[in-house]
Amino acid sequence: MFGAFADDEVRRRWFRMPGRRAAYRHDFRVGGGEAASSEFPVPDAEPERLAYASTYLAITPDARIVFAYTSTVNDVPRWSSLVTVELRPEGDGTRLRWTEQAVFLTPSAEPAHDLPHLRGATRLRLNGLPAALAAGAPPGPTA
Repeated sequence: MFGAFADDEVRRRWFRMPGRRAAYRHDFRVGGGEAASSEFPVPDAEPERLAYASTYLAITPDARIVFAYTSTVNDVPRWSSLVTVELRPEGDGTRLRWTEQAVFLTPSAEPAHDLPHLRGATRLRLNGLPAALAAGAPPGPTA
């Protein structure tokens, strides 16, 4: 599970920017971080320019990752978050606990939708994690 964050190839399978013309830079170490951007098509309007920038604050291999990030839309910072990812062995797998503290810097046109949007996007990414890990797993035994 730790490799889903540390390994760029695995990370690209589950952490993706929506839209087109996506670009990524990832440096997985304390003090490093990630920069990602894309263009998101909007009906009857110019595409939105999306950007994500993070900094890793603490990394304990196979146990915990702490990072801060800011998301921007059209060069306007929308929210910043402090995230703690805890990984704990459980049975044949790993339990992941994601704790996020967000502050909304610039509300959208519908501020009541901002937090549900953030939660939904996080849930969507994390739901893709098992498939991303399985895609890189060695083939199982054949019958």
